[in-house]
Amino acid sequence: MSTSAWRQVLTLPIIVIAMGYFVDIYDLILFGVVRVESLSELGLNKEEITSWGSIILNAQMGGMLIGGILWGILGDKKGRLSVLFASIILYSIANFLNAFVSNVEQYALLRFIAGIGLAGELGAGVTLVAEILPKELRGYGVMSIAAFGVLGVVAANIIAEHFAWRNAYIIGGLLGFSLLILRFRVRESAMFEHHLSDDVKRGHFFGLFTHKKLFNKYIKAIVIGMPLWYVVGVLVMFSPEFAKALSIEGEVSAGQSLMYCYIGLSIGDLASGYLSQQMKSRKRAYAIFMLFSLASVVYYFSLSGANAASFYSAVFFLGVFCGYWALFITMAAEQFGTNIRATVATTIPNFVRGSVVPITSSFMFLKESMGVLGSAATVGTVTFLVALIALYFTRETFHEDLDYIEI
Repeated sequence: MSTSAWRQVLTLPIIVIAMGYFVDIYDLILFGVVRVESLSELGLNKEEITSWGSIILNAQMGGMLIGGILWGILGDKKGRLSVLFASIILYSIANFLNAFVSNVEQYALLRFIAGIGLAGELGAGVTLVAEILPKELRGYGVMSIAAFGVLGVVAANIIAEHFAWRNAYIIGGLLGFSLLILRFRVRESAMFEHHLSDDVKRGHFFGLFTHKKLFNKYIKAIVIGMPLWYVVGVLVMFSPEFAKALSIEGEVSAGQSLMYCYIGLSIGDLASGYLSQQMKSRKRAYAIFMLFSLASVVYYFSLSGANAASFYSAVFFLGVFCGYWALFITMAAEQFGTNIRATVATTIPNFVRGSVVPITSSFMFLKESMGVLGSAATVGTVTFLVALIALYFTRETFHEDLDYIEI
């Protein structure tokens, strides 16, 4: 890509949205990094840490499901910027208060509230980027946001290593409030403002379920992203348990695993976005990465008796080949019209994140009878199979003109 094209991509709105996604990811993943330390300090034993860890994670993801709907509708009715401001205020307050919890019930409640806030950042940001960049460059814009944003988990891991877990939450809250200052310099999407006077329904969430064509597109867009959060929400988040089941030599921590995974995700987001632009196809690039992701999962399960370094290497490659998150969000935004784009671009990634709830619940349920490895393999097989079928029936969107109204 030429220097002038990069100048078009790396404008102030793109940079600010990328920084926002960085803070979003930091706050989203922080619980996974400090899970063991924080729950231990709150008086839980090893078994309770695993069970309550799953409950609190599900509370956060459940909040994101609700927030995804709330912010998506607001983004189409009131504007993309309204979501970027309101959501960051909510999750910054919740994360700051997380530093002062005294029991697991308070912890779960605040992670639920934080989840509601965290749901708005990415979808509104991607919608704004898709509408302000030329269609031949919008893939690069979202790619840049995702590649920088996922490094927030690296920051979360480094801060958690050098600060107590309560201070790590305070830092996350302060980062969010600092970001608000930069947000005041970002302007609303001209494409959104152009259609404000149109006599159409904007943010009609339930129309996605009552209109057959929209419903089919919507469900497929959700399902194709589920393998990514199966990998992160199960294989990486519970990496200490998998390391034990695989008889890995040496200590494995969830924080280190998340850091290596998200470094891989950053590389993968750049690679998948670039591949898509070069192939001029979202769908083919997505299929290639999903198949490599499946291969990396199979390799992960084959590590019986390996050392910790080999295990972390496998986790890194899980991240690289799951690095199609930016591509996934871009495809979702490109599938729908301007009057409902923020709704789908916000709800779809959060329904995918929220899929961690049934995925982890299925994993925990089957673990009793099938063991850690058998349960995870079964859940993963179903998740990838359904996603690949949905991808096959998803239309190509690379050359889509986004300036149109849906229904």
